[in-house]
Amino acid sequence: MRLLVWGAGAIGGTIGAHLARAGHDVTFVDRATEHVDAINKSGLRIEGPLTQFVSRTPARTPDELRGEFEHIVLAVKAQDTEGATRELAPHLGANGYVVSAQNGLNELVIKKIVGDARTMGCFVNFGADYLEPGVIQYAGRGAVVLGEIDGRITSRIEELHRAFLDFDDRAIVTTNIWGYLWGKLAYGAQLFATALTNDAIADALADPSYRDVYVEIAREVMRVARARHITPEGFNGFDPHAFAPDADRKVAERSLDEMVAFNRKSAKTHSGIWRDIAVRKRRTETDAQLGPIVALAAEAGVPTPMVSRLIALMHEVEDGRRSQSHETLDLLKPSLAG
Repeated sequence: MRLLVWGAGAIGGTIGAHLARAGHDVTFVDRATEHVDAINKSGLRIEGPLTQFVSRTPARTPDELRGEFEHIVLAVKAQDTEGATRELAPHLGANGYVVSAQNGLNELVIKKIVGDARTMGCFVNFGADYLEPGVIQYAGRGAVVLGEIDGRITSRIEELHRAFLDFDDRAIVTTNIWGYLWGKLAYGAQLFATALTNDAIADALADPSYRDVYVEIAREVMRVARARHITPEGFNGFDPHAFAPDADRKVAERSLDEMVAFNRKSAKTHSGIWRDIAVRKRRTETDAQLGPIVALAAEAGVPTPMVSRLIALMHEVEDGRRSQSHETLDLLKPSLAG
């Protein structure tokens, strides 16, 4: 396939490099000129325990890009989705599509710009980090799921799936991509909470002192999903049904244990959210990922005190008004239901 990968960071760089190595015609676009220059000079280097190789893949900045593409993988940070989609739209072929390999409900943003028919969903949960210009760490495998946003199985989703199998041979197609995206929202909300501290993901989720916090955060998101008639899907130890409002606490504990086990196998110890604050010193995807949960909850009349408080605390940490510490995470406890 001839693919344009818009965003050559952790997710886009990992996927694009693997597809290029398998023989697909891949072009990267990234707004970081130093990253683009490094890729064009020395290739995109993939490091990590799973594989190590260099992909000699052409890279462009948005203003340098020319031509049209039928298959565009969008892999920018969620807060950059609208701007990136408007930039790529002139390069999208009339019969082409944009597939969102991102965290959050970015398909809702994309389809407002290019239309439902040219928007495709993708759920990813593999571990990867941008280390430096031209270098990505692929730290651990995780779920890779493709799906049309209307739930149909089409020839184009099957074609893209065949290509993605060259990245991960366990990639699947689903008729319920929204279920996976909402499942990831609940897990993602838990990861935002872990990023209020400096603990590794596995250590944070294993800590009995904060399990009430992680359980209730996921339950809030699941309440919103239920109100919107979404059937959430599980992945990599995360069982969305374990965090249903009426689920037995032991089931939630078991799911947390499974997530701990999954994360302990990955060389990626901390979330990208934590890295954005602690390493890259930039704002996180808080508003773009968690904000829609609160907005959609308000439409459905579902209270979200935990997620709302989490958003406020993330902003305070980003602004340097609070430290990444257990003391900051403790401030979520007063919002616990009951």
